[in-house]
Amino acid sequence: MNTQTIIELIGYLGSALVLVSFLMVSVYKLRIVNSIGSVVCVIYGLIIHAYPTVVMNLCLVAINVYYLVKMINTQKNYDLVKVNGDEGLTRYTIDKYKDDIAKCFPGISMNFDKANRGYVVCHDGKPVGVMLGEEKDRVLDIMLDYSIPQYRDFSIGAFLMSSIAVDGIDKLIYTGSDENHKEYLKRTGFSEVGDHYEKVL
Repeated sequence: MNTQTIIELIGYLGSALVLVSFLMVSVYKLRIVNSIGSVVCVIYGLIIHAYPTVVMNLCLVAINVYYLVKMINTQKNYDLVKVNGDEGLTRYTIDKYKDDIAKCFPGISMNFDKANRGYVVCHDGKPVGVMLGEEKDRVLDIMLDYSIPQYRDFSIGAFLMSSIAVDGIDKLIYTGSDENHKEYLKRTGFSEVGDHYEKVL
């Protein structure tokens, strides 16, 4: 493989990363991947002396960094609404995102009648996350722990865990599908125990 081919591959890689970033639902991930692609494009532009390309992509990196910092600084501005199971605000959020919930948790039952403990996480008044479960003896058996796509960056999970720890819950148990949920469970401190996951608060 000659030098010219390697240089072209660098350019294609940068362009591909920028394009792929726009396919991502999570704005947080979009900006990270877009920034990486833009940095690769900067390197490519410097190699071929295409300085307009370098300037444009440096500007994109700066814009992405600005908004990423802004997003990180606003992640703490969540409100926790305690709800009585599957009703009102909870049902509205579940109904609105039921198709995405089904994709995130294959085979999940949308019947949450047994839920006696629930929380809705809001950001600027908008419902962005829901946790429902059956609580018994300070142990919450989680039936649903969902964040809408734009907020799927682990910040809601971290906020929830710290908030419900002071709401009379000592342990969380999750026995649902982990097909698309393993990374989240790991990042939020759950341990795999047999056929389920546990987290002591």
